[in-house]
Amino acid sequence: MNITIASMSNQGSRESNQDQTGEIIGEHSACFVVCDGVAGFPGGEVAATLARNTILGQFDGGQHLDAQQICQYVTNANQAIRQQQKVVHEHRRMGTTLVSLFIDRDYQLAYWAHAGDSRLYLFRRGYLYDVTIDHSLIQQMKDAGHQTEGINSNLLYFALGMGDEGRDASYSDVVALEDGDAFLLCTDGFWHGVSQQHMQQALHMVNTPHEWLTLMHQVIQKNDEQLASQQDNYSAVAVWIGAPQDTTLLHSLSDAAQFIPLRD
Repeated sequence: MNITIASMSNQGSRESNQDQTGEIIGEHSACFVVCDGVAGFPGGEVAATLARNTILGQFDGGQHLDAQQICQYVTNANQAIRQQQKVVHEHRRMGTTLVSLFIDRDYQLAYWAHAGDSRLYLFRRGYLYDVTIDHSLIQQMKDAGHQTEGINSNLLYFALGMGDEGRDASYSDVVALEDGDAFLLCTDGFWHGVSQQHMQQALHMVNTPHEWLTLMHQVIQKNDEQLASQQDNYSAVAVWIGAPQDTTLLHSLSDAAQFIPLRD
């Protein structure tokens, strides 16, 4: 199974970039990780780095997908952060979001895990197929049918290193892959800046995952300029399975106008 990837990480207007990304593409399986250190407490970048390095350090791309083992990778990452919290007092409240994707290249299967509000999107045949559900207060309120206007969207009730020590990350079912599937792993700074509609429209205009990220990056920059906002760190990893060119064709000129100024 052919896997093509692209990644980006941008500091935005913050003093530092607490996002971490990483990947391993082995002979039989692959692993992709995006982490975002939780803002407001010292050590977010330490927690994000610990989580990424723990998972990638244990992953063996020479083996086939093992969902139970993957759960242990994430649990070990959480434990590594909590251990560091006890060692360094100023890092006692540090945490990080996580979204991770695991692919079995031979059996063409995918599995993912997430904590916090970093997300995974799966676009199948060019359209949004599935998304993760944020571990955030605003998501809980939406699920309960409450109004969320004015609620801080960054308030998390769980991330690695945060919340009840007995709580675990969320895991998907094992999903059979199709040729042309496109995954996007990203931090909240990314998905706040580009809508799902723009993600989908951009996918219809490109031939490579790098081009896809580039178009979405342009949308984030454009929105940031218009709103004159303080842009958070934003990071993403795009993962394409097989040859998705047939699903990434431009549908209309109106879609193109969202990204490229069209001449009269």
